[in-house]
Amino acid sequence: MPQPGTHHYIELAFETSASLHELYIALLIGEGIEYFQEEDNMLLAYLPETEWTEEREQSIRTLLMERIGTIPPYKANFMADRNWNAEWEAHLQPIEISDRLLIVQKNKEITAKPGQIVIEINPKMSFGTGYHATTRLMLKQMEALYLKDKKIIDIGTGTGVLAIAARKLGNNNPIFAFDNNAWSVENAIENIKENNAPDITIELLDAEEELIVKLQQGYDLILANINKNVIDRILPVIRKYTPQATVLLSGILVYDEPWLKKLLKRLSYEIVQTIYEDEWLSSLIRPK
Repeated sequence: MPQPGTHHYIELAFETSASLHELYIALLIGEGIEYFQEEDNMLLAYLPETEWTEEREQSIRTLLMERIGTIPPYKANFMADRNWNAEWEAHLQPIEISDRLLIVQKNKEITAKPGQIVIEINPKMSFGTGYHATTRLMLKQMEALYLKDKKIIDIGTGTGVLAIAARKLGNNNPIFAFDNNAWSVENAIENIKENNAPDITIELLDAEEELIVKLQQGYDLILANINKNVIDRILPVIRKYTPQATVLLSGILVYDEPWLKKLLKRLSYEIVQTIYEDEWLSSLIRPK
């Protein structure tokens, strides 16, 4: 759903099977649309009214036709600004990543299993609530890693959930996380404080313009739950400026796995492990 604020939105209501929602979301994210709501056989996508132009609509239609071979019936509805966040939060439920890790909404009453790590997230529309498969995949991969002495950077941190999880899973080094969305940065800072996760620095940065400077500080593990287009642009930069770092990727559709393997081969990475959920995958990779 959209961010609260002073802007009105356009709601694109696509009539499509629930089994295709993840695919459509991935494609629309590539078009710069960030907020979605799933309702049975309807996918609702939101973007600011000022960004809805004839050119934008044609771009989306062309993308869907090229990648899926059809354009589902849809309507573009004007949506006046309201308290989107309150409406969305009312429906959030705890997400159990595993017997070891549980994500809950802030101030929700829950009963965790003995020894289970609880992360409280107040999402405020930032990406990374645990409700999306890509976040769950990243967390499952992280659980299996030895994180204690790793120097970690989290690219596109969203709610800050991955950085917080790294700290709670035993990492004891300073963690640097950033996002290019001011709302996400504010939200991540709040969540870090709420979870008593110290020594995590959050900044507002553009991954593609300012990443090089940060990478030159040296990192052992890079977390990047972003999307195919951004990964395609920044992974060569990561390989050049942190040539020894392990990288944990998500935000990639299973249909794009051949593309990923080709990219990794070109950059001399090897795949340590790939796991899957719904239409998505997460790959842990390291330099050859």
